Amino acid sequence: MSMPSAFRDHMAGGLTTVCRCWAVTRTDGVAYGFTDHDLDLSFDGLLFRANTGLTAAALQQASGLSVDNSEAVGALTDAAITEADIDAGRFDGAEVRAWMVNWADVAARWLMFRGSIGELRRSGGAFFAELRGLTDVLNRPLGRVYQKPCTAVLSDAGCRFDRSAEGYRAEVAVEQVQEARAFRWPELAGFEPGWFTYGRLVVLDGVAAGLWGTVKRDAFADGLRGIDLWEPIRAAVAPGDVVRLEAGCDKRMESCRLKFNNLVNFQGFPDIPGEDWMMAVPKQAAPNIGGSRR
Repeated sequence: MSMPSAFRDHMAGGLTTVCRCWAVTRTDGVAYGFTDHDLDLSFDGLLFRANTGLTAAALQQASGLSVDNSEAVGALTDAAITEADIDAGRFDGAEVRAWMVNWADVAARWLMFRGSIGELRRSGGAFFAELRGLTDVLNRPLGRVYQKPCTAVLSDAGCRFDRSAEGYRAEVAVEQVQEARAFRWPELAGFEPGWFTYGRLVVLDGVAAGLWGTVKRDAFADGLRGIDLWEPIRAAVAPGDVVRLEAGCDKRMESCRLKFNNLVNFQGFPDIPGEDWMMAVPKQAAPNIGGSRR
């Protein structure tokens, strides 16, 4: 990233007053500011706290398309990044920005790095966060897959379905829960069994507020309506906590048409011909018009 002229002039002056600042913004919008200066600094509407014990390894950056990488190291404290938040996954994928700042005039600063948190581990009262640069996304395979099921994710840019539409979500208080994974209610009036399979369970309050899990099974068992998740919520969920259940999609064309009335945005190929189409020959029984062979 290019160095602003104000910061360049300060560095060229010989006598410098610089420090590092980091901003960490979680996917839920909560932002934290850190600095290795001995006093708190403030800019861009964020307070960068001193004495947080956060440091960073040397940034490795290149002018080409190689992935920028670094590592942030910090102490686990109640006032900043806590062990419970790391265990809950609240910092997974968080955005990270790092500056060199003239602490005597914070308007003169250089944004050196921008990316996200990758692998996050903790040990001995400290955390170690891998920082991934913006070019890391270029390593992800892109493009559509030629397959029968829909390739979109419910309510994403390809699907365009409004997940908040009436009849496709329910907010209920937890009545029975085991290991933050198995939830039970006497009934969920207005929603047939299986309606929430492959959907989401989002925790709205309590210790786990903001966390969510994917629904593996939605069925009656032992006289109770059961919602089971593929993986447990990574924080405690207690009876009385309010959760939101969101309808799930099994990627079939029939579900897209009948359950969501969204066939116009279906991203699958339901009429993929079988291997026998390569051996098809002209015949008199029916015209070869190039239509569906179903």
